[in-house]
Amino acid sequence: MKPQLLLVPVSSECSFSVRQDVVLHFYNRWHYHPEIELLHIEQGSGTQFVGDSIQNFQSGDVLLIGANLPHYWRCDKEYFENREGLFAKATVVHFRDNFWGDTFLQLPENRYIIRFLEKARQGVRLLGNTRSAVKPLLAQMLAEHGTARIVSLIQILSLVAQSDELEYLSAKDYPSYFDEADTDRLNQIYAYSLTHFTRKISLEEIATVANMSPNSFCRYFKSRSRKPYSQFLLELRVSHACKLLIEGKLSVAQVCYESGFNQFSGFNKYFRQITGKSPLQYQKSFRKPVR
Repeated sequence: MKPQLLLVPVSSECSFSVRQDVVLHFYNRWHYHPEIELLHIEQGSGTQFVGDSIQNFQSGDVLLIGANLPHYWRCDKEYFENREGLFAKATVVHFRDNFWGDTFLQLPENRYIIRFLEKARQGVRLLGNTRSAVKPLLAQMLAEHGTARIVSLIQILSLVAQSDELEYLSAKDYPSYFDEADTDRLNQIYAYSLTHFTRKISLEEIATVANMSPNSFCRYFKSRSRKPYSQFLLELRVSHACKLLIEGKLSVAQVCYESGFNQFSGFNKYFRQITGKSPLQYQKSFRKPVR
């Protein structure tokens, strides 16, 4: 993809950025930045795009996004309806891997951190006890100043770099160089797809959105996303189905049609192909045991 370069403001008195965002919805543009991003989603839900990965996000998630890895947080549609009391909230840290100088991470004691940051170029979701341990440290950083804030960041990186409770999100070889020329085109394709994926989107229709011929669009989209548009749509629909299954308010058959599939057999086939589980198996894995 060819995302938008986002400039992250940093105070002249600080070497990296720590902030808490309370907004109607998260920044809904496909973008990247040279800073590593550490994010605790305190409130909000929707669909996340990290490199070539499409998943749901929800309150409580903690993620680390590598330098120049494009990403996009699209909140659920209710966040765009100005509902009273509904807002998105996140603590966000942005830092460059050399903000503490060019030699600090080369110290023998820090080699495991630099190895982790290299792997984190794929994007990482923190899980289990690691996620639980990082959340209060991030909250603490909001109130800290000076050296204490740097020490807390080192604590977090040390903790995460030694953890095996991590889920890597994107492909290892996802490109880290982008041409800015067609940023708007890709964002239009994403926004249109997210709005209409629950119904059939013809190739001619999405090609018109991109202002291209169908054949040109197919070549264009695959060259940027490394997947056909049809596969992208399937992943969007399965991601939405996962969310509905976890919520548990609809039957599996209802989830199938609410997610844009018009045949139950196809829904089962593609759901298993993408998640490795049947819809029922997936739903059961999220149900809490009755005591």
